[in-house]
Amino acid sequence: MNFGPGQARGILQRLAPAGRFHHARHPADGPLAAFVQHYWIVRWNLAGHAPQLQETLPHPNVYLVFEPGLTGVHGVASGRYTRVLEGDSFAFGVKFRPGGFRPFLGGPVSSLTDRSLALASAFGAPAGDVERRVFDAADEHAMIEVVRAFLLDRLPPPDPEVARVAAIVDGIAADRGLTRVDLLAERHGLGLRALQRLFGEYVGVGPKWVINRYRLHEAIDQLAEGGHVDWTALALDLGYFDQAHFIRDFRALVGRTPGDFARDLNAPRG
Repeated sequence: MNFGPGQARGILQRLAPAGRFHHARHPADGPLAAFVQHYWIVRWNLAGHAPQLQETLPHPNVYLVFEPGLTGVHGVASGRYTRVLEGDSFAFGVKFRPGGFRPFLGGPVSSLTDRSLALASAFGAPAGDVERRVFDAADEHAMIEVVRAFLLDRLPPPDPEVARVAAIVDGIAADRGLTRVDLLAERHGLGLRALQRLFGEYVGVGPKWVINRYRLHEAIDQLAEGGHVDWTALALDLGYFDQAHFIRDFRALVGRTPGDFARDLNAPRG
C-alpha cells in the first residue's frame, strides 16, 4: 500500500489570506517510487505583508530539502515543526517513504532523528552542483528532473525491508482503530523487540510514536471540521484511556489544549 501524495495532514497553523502562496506535490515514479513518496514545492511571496507562522506535526519520514541557506537531509522531528515565512522564497523537497532513506544512508535512521545532515555527509560523496541546478531550474518540474537524476545516480540496491516498513506505517495511518503496539506486532507476525528494532533501523522513531502521531493527526482533522466535539468520545475513539491523557498528550505536542486549538483554528481570519 502506498498513499502517494494524498491530502496534506498534520497542519496546525493555517496561513492567513495575504501575499501569494503555492504548494504542490508530485508522485515519484520508476525505480525511485520504491524509496520516495513524493516531491513537494512551497513558494511564498509575502513582500509588503507581515511574516506568517507555519506549524505542522511532522510525519515519520526523512526529507531532502533544497532551500536557500537550509539545504540538507532532515530526519524525523519528534516535536512540532514551527517556521516563520517571510519575504519571497521557496523550498523544494523529497519526502522519502517511511524506511525509504535507510538504503541511501547505509545505517540506522534513528541516527538522524531530530538532526539534519549536509548533502555530502548524507550521501557519502560530494553533492556537486545539484543545489545550484535546483535553484536555477525554471519550475518545480525541472527541479524534479534534477533531483531525480541525482538520486538515480546513487540508487541503492533493492531492500525488501523498505516495502515491509512502508506497508506497516501506511497501515497505521489508514487504521484509526489501531492504538496498541502489541496488536501491530501481532498483525505483522513480529515480536515487540523485533518491531522496535525494525523501526529504529528504518523509520527513526518507535512504533508507539508513529501510532500516537497518526492518532493526533486524526484528532486535528476532526477538530478542523468544526462543530460540537465530544471530548471524551474523541479521546476513547483515538485509543486513550481517558480524556485527561488525550488532553495532556495533545497539549505537550501542539502547545495548546484541544479546545483552545479548535477555537484558534476555526476563528474568522481577517
